[in-house]
Amino acid sequence: MTAAAALVAGAGAATADEHPIKLGGLATLEGPFAVPGEDGIRGIRMALEKFGHEAGGREIELITASSDASPDSAVNAARRLVENDEVDVLVGPLSGSEGIAVKDYAKNHPDTTFVNGSSAAQRTTLDDPSENFFRFSTDGAQWQAGLGEYAYEEKGYEKVAIVAEDYSFPYSLVMGFMTDFCALGGQVVEKFYVPLGTRDYATTVASIPQDIDALYVALGGSDAINFLSQYQQMGSAKPMIAGSITVDQSVLGAKGQQRDYLAGTITAGPIADNWDDPKWVEFKETYAEMFDDGLPSPSLFAHAYYVNTLAVLTALDEVDGDLSNGQQAFREALQNLELETPTGTISVDENRNAVADIFITEVVKDGEGGLYNEVVKIVPEVNQTLGQPEEEFLANGFASRDNPSCP
Repeated sequence: MTAAAALVAGAGAATADEHPIKLGGLATLEGPFAVPGEDGIRGIRMALEKFGHEAGGREIELITASSDASPDSAVNAARRLVENDEVDVLVGPLSGSEGIAVKDYAKNHPDTTFVNGSSAAQRTTLDDPSENFFRFSTDGAQWQAGLGEYAYEEKGYEKVAIVAEDYSFPYSLVMGFMTDFCALGGQVVEKFYVPLGTRDYATTVASIPQDIDALYVALGGSDAINFLSQYQQMGSAKPMIAGSITVDQSVLGAKGQQRDYLAGTITAGPIADNWDDPKWVEFKETYAEMFDDGLPSPSLFAHAYYVNTLAVLTALDEVDGDLSNGQQAFREALQNLELETPTGTISVDENRNAVADIFITEVVKDGEGGLYNEVVKIVPEVNQTLGQPEEEFLANGFASRDNPSCP
């Protein structure tokens, strides 16, 4: 059922409980991901605006809380929302290891439903999932589906080095890239994992091998901006392959970058800035109308929080706002959604993780001093095992610093 159809179906529906539904919005509004976090909250607000701030005949009251991208801060923020503010549904968090921590916290609060923000660590839903945690925004490995093949076969990159932040989400991105790249014969000669929030990349840049065809970079927010600036200042200019958030609009829209270098960078992820589908065009136009202080185009964080909030509101409409009996009917509605979004139809699997289309893109100049991601290929209906049989995929182990490797 589409969001619009669901809205019509739910309009005027009677419900025994007419109290406002409390919706918690948890995003990273401090630290290196503060800009992406602000865009995530914009995504929640867009979904609420689409539904007129009500669903299933009940008003939706939004209560927000901030983390700093660390798992402890995310759990503390979730605890405030759930135990102090008594939210019925929590949307968030933003970052990978935060998501794993909040998923574990969710197990101890079975009467609250947790729906992801943009957190994309593979293990959040693939390893010991929680029955009350849903993710409609896919994981990092899914985001890179098809990128390794594109880099090897279309760009001719056979030997790369990797620079990435040292936590669960970049591990997932790297696995998604390397799965195809290594299977085709590509080599990852060295990986450099750096702490989240690193400011000085001089030692890392100086250590990058020169005999590579391209550099794969999986850094986000201010980390990406700092690295790219220092990489260029030190005279390095290998072609870049980017993790999904490295050339997202939260980075491309920042000032002071060397735009000639980023043009031509390939990446993959859940959105493409210039996709011409009417639903995506409408989404971009609505974003621009609502947020004078927003980015040049909605980031994947705005998109992820929007999609997850859209799922919540659509499911609430389907059950007429019924959150009784441990929210059983609401969770069944979430589980069975065929959600129409600005980037296609999304459903969730038995672990409550999204199956969705992925866009392979290339950074291009817009002619007015800006950059955007131009779609070059769409990989349809990517699941969490990247199309492989689950038993075969799990036998290779979860994404980590050392897994996978080639050679």
